Amino acid sequence: MSTPSVLNFDLVVLGGGPAGSSGAIAAGLLRRKVALVEKAKLVGGAGINTGTIPSKTLRETSLVLSGWRSRRLFGVDLSLRREATVSDFMRHEKVVTATERERVESRLLQEGASKFHGTASFVDDHTVRVTSPEGAVLLRGERILIATGSSPLRPPGFDFNDDRVHDSNEILELKALPKKLAVIGGGVIGSEYAGTFAALGAEVHLIDGREVLMPFLDPEISQALAAAMTANGIQFHWKKKVVKCDSSKPGDVVLTMDSGEALSCDGVLVCAGRSSNTEDLNLAAAGLTPGKRGLVQVNEHFQSTEVPHIYAAGDVIGPPALAATGIEQARVAVCHAFGETLKTGIASLLPTGIYTIPEASMVGETEASLKEKQIPYLVGRARYSDIPRGDIIGDNVGFLKLLFHRDDLRLLGVHVMGEHATEVVHIGLIAMMTGAGADLFNQACFNYPTLGDLYKYAAYDALFQVRRLAGQVSE
Repeated sequence: MSTPSVLNFDLVVLGGGPAGSSGAIAAGLLRRKVALVEKAKLVGGAGINTGTIPSKTLRETSLVLSGWRSRRLFGVDLSLRREATVSDFMRHEKVVTATERERVESRLLQEGASKFHGTASFVDDHTVRVTSPEGAVLLRGERILIATGSSPLRPPGFDFNDDRVHDSNEILELKALPKKLAVIGGGVIGSEYAGTFAALGAEVHLIDGREVLMPFLDPEISQALAAAMTANGIQFHWKKKVVKCDSSKPGDVVLTMDSGEALSCDGVLVCAGRSSNTEDLNLAAAGLTPGKRGLVQVNEHFQSTEVPHIYAAGDVIGPPALAATGIEQARVAVCHAFGETLKTGIASLLPTGIYTIPEASMVGETEASLKEKQIPYLVGRARYSDIPRGDIIGDNVGFLKLLFHRDDLRLLGVHVMGEHATEVVHIGLIAMMTGAGADLFNQACFNYPTLGDLYKYAAYDALFQVRRLAGQVSE
């Protein structure tokens, strides 16, 4: 067998998901010669093909098909009069996913990136072999960016070959909508899918070994979100673990929990975390030693701590493992790799968006973290039901919670639950990045009626607390 010729590039990017594609496009904009390697037939990775975009599109589709949003509008009922089919449920997701993928393909082509489809593995620290059914090719990069993403963990004891048992990638290929779904794992992905299927009328059981929902959230948001999800029909099984999954018989799958309780259902979704996609890369040949769950170790420039000309971004380096952060990390890595100053670091404040029903989002400190750091603070709150925009969209449970430093009312944390929470949080994010606080919202004029007005009323809440504490306003 002849040795394949070597193709030379300024940058070889491994992985065509949000981080990898953004890194390749950034290098193209810097007029560098770029190769992008993607194992799958299509670019986009989990972010476009199996995770971020599809799951959020499915959520939106479930809200529309079920008439969920109309349920809180006085005198309006647009709920489906027939059972939604799988094609009803999936059609919009397929269109949105394809559109976003085409958008990325167009940008890669525009910036001159060369694409290679196949399995990548290091030959040495500069050379990657790409193997596909058509043969093999060797790519040599002066710089290499690893952005191969992650895959759902599949714990033992679950038969994922059974069409009733799914991981978070497989759930998008279901053939029939489950009538009774057990979601194992109450993290972000499990909670999001639980809400989506509950909105479509499925009986949803969420099983989690902890006793609170997503403990990284501000406790008030976590409790309110759990209450709202319960009101939407989700049944929580706290402090329980599944010890047996019996899918050997037709009909329902039977789950047995460590409490001895048995649960029968026609669908199971296992959300047990994710693991980096580095198994096939032969990292040792490049001088790299993977960490826990295959993570690549990097510094603040997303440069390998072991091999300086190799960089990594996205899920493959671990938390926060969000599409948005992976995109930013890749841009920082590429700029550093080629000595460019356009983007020298990632923001110190990174928002978290959770597409449950209702949505939740946060940035900055929580009450728990402020107490731990012994930072004096005030809380300003405003509820969706207290402003006309909340009434218009029919959200009577949402609220905004702002955490201010007690001494100067500088904004330290933003927490929001409700419709469009993942958009609303950005107003607070920008304020925090500029060091602003309550007075900014007091002085600002927001369009009426909008959810942005929540910031003004939450700021008023804090400002009048200060005046009361100073004895300037009577109780």
